[in-house]
Amino acid sequence: MILDDIVAKKRVSLLESKYNFDVERVYENIKNNPVPDFYEALSKKGLSIIGEIKKASPSRGVIKEDVNPVEIAKQYENAVDAVSILTEEHFFMGSPDYLEKIHKEISLPLLRKDFIISPLQVFEARELGASAVLLIAAILNDRRKLGEFIDIVHGLKMNALVEVHNEKEAELAILAGAKIIGINNRNLYDFSEDINTTIRISEIIPNDILKVSESSIHTPEDIKAIKETGVNAVLVGESFMRCDDIVKKAEVFRSAYASSN
Repeated sequence: MILDDIVAKKRVSLLESKYNFDVERVYENIKNNPVPDFYEALSKKGLSIIGEIKKASPSRGVIKEDVNPVEIAKQYENAVDAVSILTEEHFFMGSPDYLEKIHKEISLPLLRKDFIISPLQVFEARELGASAVLLIAAILNDRRKLGEFIDIVHGLKMNALVEVHNEKEAELAILAGAKIIGINNRNLYDFSEDINTTIRISEIIPNDILKVSESSIHTPEDIKAIKETGVNAVLVGESFMRCDDIVKKAEVFRSAYASSN
């Protein structure tokens, strides 16, 4: 299974990581390097949009050649409410360096999107400038473990976007104390897509939890389909990465949301 392969490779990568945890340095960073509020960016009235920087994926291969993450981030700054940055190196061709460089250039909240299996990745994310990290319920598949990771994230003055792709995982995220739940329309095991996943799963998520629809969002019709579910935000990667005008496409999505009954 693809997810199992990614996690196995991530375990090896962590053993080779050059990140050295220092608690005093981490908390000095929190004090002296504040980051914008990811939750606040998603909780405003209307549709919030998270634009993703993603060069490649296991299902699509290379999405965009010659990616300049900082330049794409600057385009996003005029179009979206937060930026998701793939930092997984092997399957998605990302890098933690992207996060650090982008944090220095734009003022939007940044989400570290990776396959988090160690608290060290969370500490590193905060030092690199992240406002939020992705926690995947299919990986942290235990209420206590997921809850501990959420607590670590909150303790670092960040937010956790807890990703689910079925009802069981959604229930786990709710019980673990998630404040933001991302519903992934892409199956993590075979990478098939179905936007009805958001429509189905959103029904069991309480209204006091922010809901984000992730993946398989390409057209205004997709936006209209998920609006009535009470979704607060969408995370869009491939559609933006392949388009010629990110600002215009984001406006089309917002208009579709606003005009839908």
